[in-house]
Amino acid sequence: MARIGNLVADLERSYADAQERMSDPAVFSDRHAAADGGRRLKELEGPYKLAQEWREVSEDAEAARSDPDLRELLPEIEERLERLEEELKLALVERDPNDAKDVIVEIRQGVGGDEGGIWAGDLYRMLTRYAERRGFKWEVLGSNPSETGGFKEVTFAVKGDGAYSVFKWEGGTHRVQRVPETESQGRIHTSTATVAVMPEAEEVEVEIDPNELKVDVYRSTGPGGQSVNTTDSAVRITHLPTGLVVSMQDEKSQLQNKTKALRVLRARLLELELRRQQEVLSATRRSQIGGGERSEKIRTYNFAESRVTDHRIKHTVYRLDAVLGGELDDFTDALAAEDRRRALEAAATA
Repeated sequence: MARIGNLVADLERSYADAQERMSDPAVFSDRHAAADGGRRLKELEGPYKLAQEWREVSEDAEAARSDPDLRELLPEIEERLERLEEELKLALVERDPNDAKDVIVEIRQGVGGDEGGIWAGDLYRMLTRYAERRGFKWEVLGSNPSETGGFKEVTFAVKGDGAYSVFKWEGGTHRVQRVPETESQGRIHTSTATVAVMPEAEEVEVEIDPNELKVDVYRSTGPGGQSVNTTDSAVRITHLPTGLVVSMQDEKSQLQNKTKALRVLRARLLELELRRQQEVLSATRRSQIGGGERSEKIRTYNFAESRVTDHRIKHTVYRLDAVLGGELDDFTDALAAEDRRRALEAAATA
């Protein structure tokens, strides 16, 4: 009880400090500081409400212990108090600071040739349907369709409070086992597509020096390489210090393509920095469950058995059609719960 009381007192101080910081004119006039302060205050709101409820129930418990007329209520109050303490511990687990951000998702065909491209298209539909189910908005930033109806690569943005906390679990290699439509002998093929999920960076977070960019323009091309535009509207941006290259050609306007390319470039630069920080820390919680690396096989979709298995948590469901239709909450909830469980274990042994 004393330890929880100390946690609650620390939380109340942190919440008061965050409120005071947001009322500071110097912070309010600094866009970067105000954004950070607003996010911090929002992060603390949920735990703070739990802390206030815990204080009220603690007072009720004390009253029940000292008043014979209320003593029969004590078991029920103590059970509620215990439940609140567990909720508080979970709420106070250090959160990923990027969880509230919007995301940029890149899907690329992997092994399997044409079937890999078709599978990339299936994943694109699965993830955009999931975004819609969660009430998020999404938009395509760029795509490179394959001749067989899928994608060699497709990039889209998902906007909504907590989008990264939901979509970060989808980063990695998704493997499919099925009989391709082009397979005449009915043999099962294994193909893959890779997914990268990046928190979208604000301009104040990742500043790009225009002098460090090489910008090339060219004509847009469609499947098979044919030109689909008569002007040089497609844009390729190379970030010279890192060698990162982003190409956009979906818009008819060169300016619009450049704007989208810069959004993706900022997200990739932020991802690079986050990866560098993770390497410094080496044993972060996310690396235990999976760091979202494209090379990491995270999930297998088996059509013959209607089975989907997430290899990170050994979780299997037999609802393939529903999953491909965007019903991914089962996996998201299980992965988030495992992440919290490991965080609580780490906090207990720290």
